[in-house]
Amino acid sequence: MSTLQKAIDLVKKATEEDKNQNYEEAERLYGSAVEYFLHAIKYEVQSDKAKETIRQNCTGYLERAEKLKEYLSKKKKKPVKAGDSNVGNSKDNKSDDSDEEDKDKKKMMSQLEDAIVIEKPNIKWSDVAGLEGAKEALKEAVILPIKFPHLFTGKRQPWRGILLFGPPGTGKSYLAKAVATEANNSTFFSVSSSNLVSKWLGESEKLVKSLFTMARKQKPSIIFIDEIDSLCSSRSDNESESARRIKTEFLVQMQGLGNDNDGILVLGATNIPWVLDSAIRRRFEKRIYIPLPEEHARLTIFKIHIGNTPHSLTENDLKELAHKTEGFSGADISVLVRDALMQPVRKVQTATHFKKVRGPSRSNPNEIINDLLTPCSPGDRGAIEMSWDDVPGDKLLEPIITMSDMLLSLANAKPTVNDADLVKLKEFMESFGQEG
Repeated sequence: MSTLQKAIDLVKKATEEDKNQNYEEAERLYGSAVEYFLHAIKYEVQSDKAKETIRQNCTGYLERAEKLKEYLSKKKKKPVKAGDSNVGNSKDNKSDDSDEEDKDKKKMMSQLEDAIVIEKPNIKWSDVAGLEGAKEALKEAVILPIKFPHLFTGKRQPWRGILLFGPPGTGKSYLAKAVATEANNSTFFSVSSSNLVSKWLGESEKLVKSLFTMARKQKPSIIFIDEIDSLCSSRSDNESESARRIKTEFLVQMQGLGNDNDGILVLGATNIPWVLDSAIRRRFEKRIYIPLPEEHARLTIFKIHIGNTPHSLTENDLKELAHKTEGFSGADISVLVRDALMQPVRKVQTATHFKKVRGPSRSNPNEIINDLLTPCSPGDRGAIEMSWDDVPGDKLLEPIITMSDMLLSLANAKPTVNDADLVKLKEFMESFGQEG
């Protein structure tokens, strides 16, 4: 469903609630609809006329929401008189309790709405280097059931829990972003401990329950919990009662007791899987090890991060860099490349001489001009003594990335994953997981 269509549906629901005098819900829905409309204007709607119409409508919706908000704030409960026949009436008390419970649920839902990823990250499977096993498992769990639902009938059911574990910076969260992009018709919830942990007694477990309730209402759904170890570490006698209750509620909801969890995938990611509670670990049916990238994957990562930046690197240069970065994670290589891409900027900053060269015009790339300036050594033919301050903004031709730039950055780069953590992760993989 497109963002624009979702906004239209929300407005219809808001209008219905408004007619039914359920003003609190109507006010919330009007606000949500406006958010979706503004997102659609930014990313989906192309016509200027359509954009203007949507903006005018949004103004009307906001005005109505503001009026409802004022009305609700002025509305006060009538004081109960001593001789009122309703006092002590069990039916009225139950009705009040029910209303209170509904308000509680709506409050929880609104708190969790921020966890829904509206804007897709635009990361495709092809952008993830290597990790074929992990990608296949995620396609099995997410893409195939949506595209070919008839494949998953009878006893053949898609995976309901997948745990991605491995060293930091190897692409666990990146894989989740690819899932959010590729699962077009799914609702993607990106959850962290800040969404679920509350200072109020009993509210944290209610938030967990509300999260799964929302996921069931909007299925097919994917609940991605990054750093899941912060929420579901091993239970012990020393932990607080609130932490224990959150874990218990997670266990109940993931098990799906009394609820239909078909169409819901819980996707967890952690760097320290050995601290997870054993019961939580069991709920994740697939536990996939995301290792440090191999040489061919590192080569692909270099190509992805260099992108279309002008450079003189050959295929052999890139292979040499991939070979020299044994033990580096994908994130380490990303930082290395970013540092190397800054080398031409440093050359411009420190240059004492520039020379005139031929190159494309800044105003018209199809036009070749002869008076661009690029940094050079003082002994170069045609070298002019000047600093970057003296170079006009539209006349600078920055140096391209060279192998020496990459090697200079590599000399200062260090991998962030230590051997002790790798040993622990491999032990966990041999005991409980599978290679990704």
